[in-house]
Amino acid sequence: MEYAENILETIGNTPLVKLNKLVEEIPALVLAKYETFNPGNSVKDRMALTMIEDAEADGRLKPGGTIIEGTSGNTGMGLALAAIVKGYKCIFVLADKQSKEKCDILKAVGAKVIVCPTAVEPEDPRSYYSVSKRLAEETPNSWYVNQYDNPSNAKAHYQSTGPEIWKQTDGKITHFVVGVGTGGTISGVGKYLKEQNPNIKIWGVDTYGSVFKKYHETGIFDENEIYPYVTEGIGEDILPKNVDFDIIDGFTKVTDKDGAVYTQRLAKEEGMFLGNSAGSAIKGLLQLKEHFTKEDVVVVLFHDHGSRYVGKMFNDDWMRKMGYID
Repeated sequence: MEYAENILETIGNTPLVKLNKLVEEIPALVLAKYETFNPGNSVKDRMALTMIEDAEADGRLKPGGTIIEGTSGNTGMGLALAAIVKGYKCIFVLADKQSKEKCDILKAVGAKVIVCPTAVEPEDPRSYYSVSKRLAEETPNSWYVNQYDNPSNAKAHYQSTGPEIWKQTDGKITHFVVGVGTGGTISGVGKYLKEQNPNIKIWGVDTYGSVFKKYHETGIFDENEIYPYVTEGIGEDILPKNVDFDIIDGFTKVTDKDGAVYTQRLAKEEGMFLGNSAGSAIKGLLQLKEHFTKEDVVVVLFHDHGSRYVGKMFNDDWMRKMGYID
């Protein structure tokens, strides 16, 4: 008989799927690393489990403890699944721009959810960074995950996602394109791939309102670049330690509107029911088309599932209200 001992053993080994209609203008073979096949429907399951296991190993997370984290939703889901299997409690802090579905899904798997305002500085005591840190200080036997600066985040992708992509492409990958938030995926995958072949190009997809692209190009953290944006899961108003800018060859920025429109197009033209950051990732890839030739193999990573966005990017009333469709 073939079965997993628990749900955590099903994390990883996600498929590569060829993109067709949306990439007709790109000469290269474009493959999607389809992370919604993870049990929590996102790439974050990988690093959530690694972060927990590493914290258990060095004593930061103790039996019966409470896991506390600021999340845009997906890391929380991965942490919650692991917590259920391993016997921990969870408190997650989200910004109010995250979809209602994300809050509801976290509650469905037994987590306590606290919502904070988006439009405040990271240092503001009301920000989801500050609130999660304060809760960790106030809650007995708790562990603050801090996915942004936790090295186990990038380590998870160095150990699993990167090797999977290398093996699945038979070492023929030439470009890796992915949205950047905490930086764990791009840095971990990028480090592994460049160790196999230093000529592989690593491209990050950023959003307007985020600091990554300008910082990468100039070394300047420009606070004038920072303003609230709608796109979920990518971009930051801080510089997480997990973003290894030396590994990244370049960034392209995608607008909120394009990210939302291409999220719908992936569903309607490729049959890929994916999250908001996937729309940004495919539009970012199209913006980079002059970098690709017919000999290239381009892998774009799609982070999460469309079910988290049915009230937003997949709701035409919401899309019209935002001015994204007529």
